[in-house]
Amino acid sequence: MMGVISTFGNFFCRIRLLFIVAVCLMIVGWGGFYVRDVTRYTPKYRSPVDNFWKCSSSEKKSEDNRPPPVMSTQTEPDVKICPVLSPELKGVLQLAFPPNLSLEDVQKKCPMVNNGHYQPETCRAQQKVAILIPHRNREKHLLYLLDNLHPFLQRQQLDYAIYVIHQAGDEKFNRAKLLNVGYLEALKEEKWDCFILHDVDLVPENDFNTYLCDSEPKHLVVGRNATGYKLRYKGYFGGVTAMTRNQFAMVNGYSNNYWGWGGEDDDLHSRVEFEKMTVVRPSPEIARYTMIFHTRDTGNEVNDQRMQLLRKVSKVWKTDGLNSCTYKLLSVEHEPLYINITVDIGKPHH
Repeated sequence: MMGVISTFGNFFCRIRLLFIVAVCLMIVGWGGFYVRDVTRYTPKYRSPVDNFWKCSSSEKKSEDNRPPPVMSTQTEPDVKICPVLSPELKGVLQLAFPPNLSLEDVQKKCPMVNNGHYQPETCRAQQKVAILIPHRNREKHLLYLLDNLHPFLQRQQLDYAIYVIHQAGDEKFNRAKLLNVGYLEALKEEKWDCFILHDVDLVPENDFNTYLCDSEPKHLVVGRNATGYKLRYKGYFGGVTAMTRNQFAMVNGYSNNYWGWGGEDDDLHSRVEFEKMTVVRPSPEIARYTMIFHTRDTGNEVNDQRMQLLRKVSKVWKTDGLNSCTYKLLSVEHEPLYINITVDIGKPHH
């Protein structure tokens, strides 16, 4: 009898041991599956700036032979990178347009700007940003923009320079060609990461509207006071636009053939779509601007050829743009608050 009991005891011990081993194997297998599954499905979030650097490091077109940067002095590898959202931001701004404002007043408020260029002292900026402002006969607007834009950009901790591209002569104004000139000339001074294409009469109202480029072309004017802070129309891509160096090159910049007011922004939007890119925008609560009132300039009358030009974009955009932009550079002057590029861009071809 005792032998039978001993035999059953040994049998149950073996069963129990096999059960424990099986449970251990299941736990190890489940753990491995879980780790593999978590690694596979955990989302990897990226900020817009992360996406920008990823985009710019795999450019679709090779860069041309450009001179090395000459303006920036931040080469210390141990300098921390500025955050995407600076701790100095204020949000909604109280804009001021004093009638007696002078250039000297603005210079006193911006002592850290040197020859139109500024970079933060305590950190290395996310991107090097060139602000391009096409200009003619808008000195008061330019003064108001400089007065508000310099503090705005400095609070965002940007490494930036402001380029004012001045059209000489009295031919019809060509905003698009001036921006092409600004892009080409600015790259002779610095290998800028980001370009802000900025109308002289638009002043940003909220400094959370960051002047940084994204992995897609960015439109910064969702609303302005003149339109009740609503987007002018669904495909609107004008006023203030941010494009990386490579994005602007991919679309061959603007057309050079829009003389007078209107059409060139819609043309650029079409080029963006042809390159399979998508326009992104900040939230409407942030992307708000005040437009400084003015009457239509002489020499900037409505372009009555714009609709005809827009119908031809798909056929001409690869040959009409940066690669066909001809002009005569008259002067480049490094003023305290901006770089003034004066250029003769010729006349319309009739």
